Amino acid sequence: MKPDQLPLAMRWPAQQRFDTFFAGDNGATLDLVQRAATDAAAPWVFVSGAAASGKTHLLIAACAAATAAGRRAQYLSLRNLSGGAPDSIRALGGSDLLALDDLDAITGRREAEHALFDLYNRGKAETHTFLFAASRAPAQLGIGLPDLVSRLSACAQAPLKPLDDAARSEVLRERAAARGIELDDAALAWLFARTQRDLGSLTALLDRLDRESLAAKRRVTIPFLRQVLGS
Repeated sequence: MKPDQLPLAMRWPAQQRFDTFFAGDNGATLDLVQRAATDAAAPWVFVSGAAASGKTHLLIAACAAATAAGRRAQYLSLRNLSGGAPDSIRALGGSDLLALDDLDAITGRREAEHALFDLYNRGKAETHTFLFAASRAPAQLGIGLPDLVSRLSACAQAPLKPLDDAARSEVLRERAAARGIELDDAALAWLFARTQRDLGSLTALLDRLDRESLAAKRRVTIPFLRQVLGS
């Protein structure tokens, strides 16, 4: 089976979909990315936000939605390209939607920046849709190529605001419930006081608790959390 023939569930992780993204105050950003996923006439989008704020989730969700709509989609984290790999960047393309994550990884790398500039221009000429993601807006990234900063700044800017503790609690409770785990207010408060509170870390912790509770055949209570995570 060729890569472009893989079933949707095998190509894009099922937990990273638009309907599992908790938008909070980021409804406008979610709307921009959803439009870009399925509408060829939608503007290109530049998503910015801190680590674990949901950038990768949105880009992969967009690829899944594009594929479901019959569009060809690609996702790539530039962090996975050693040294920026200019030739690898230039070789990208041929998809209706191209989602490029972790642009921070190539800032200050002259050849890689020029390669991304060339890819951007080719994408415009071939009427593809691009999604970009980085920790900060283009002008604050430290990109050395002014023309690339200008091109990226011309995209619809979609900042991701961090969720507050109430929103994080709601997300964690919903994701726990999807696994058959009940987290009451006391257990959530105990976790939030003793663990990292970004969604990436909390979701990874929830995966661990799911495994541990199944193995021990116990509910996730404060005594169980103390046993698993330490006091």
